Amino acid sequence: MAIPTFNAVGFCAHYSKQGDWAFDLALELSKAHNVKLNVFHFLTDPFDPNDTRAQKLSGSELEKLAVEEEKKLRLYYDERAGEYLDVGFRVCYDNSWTELHRCLIIREFQILVLGYTKKGAIFARKPIEEFADSFISPVILVGPDKPEQLFFNSRATLVADNLGLNKDKLDKSKIVYI
Repeated sequence: MAIPTFNAVGFCAHYSKQGDWAFDLALELSKAHNVKLNVFHFLTDPFDPNDTRAQKLSGSELEKLAVEEEKKLRLYYDERAGEYLDVGFRVCYDNSWTELHRCLIIREFQILVLGYTKKGAIFARKPIEEFADSFISPVILVGPDKPEQLFFNSRATLVADNLGLNKDKLDKSKIVYI
């Protein structure tokens, strides 16, 4: 069997402890494979189905919000990335899976890492487990109780052994396949 390769890791920003854990894992994967880490931030929060603030803004207000959010995003995650410089940032206007799918098609990532805030949490308008299971690329959910808890979709299980994860750090009893 051929070993799958990838040239970028995707991470969906979420300002939570689970989001921080997911970022740390995405950064670890990026470093292990010497690939770019692309941090995606949505103007309409994909974890909050009731967030409609961006939909009510004019074009100029939306652009102003995008600039403000990107600045906040860069300051927060640049500090967390430390010395690792191959980090890209993308502000996404659509909070559905279509925006991530488009980014996947243009090879902005081949594996996606998400913070798993709680069982049944909503992501991209559906339960996060359903999103992960139905997404066409490998997806790893991190959390909800500790950073060693990893949930793999079926595509991630195919590449799990080749990811270069620090297996000593992982709680293997907490690795669950969705």
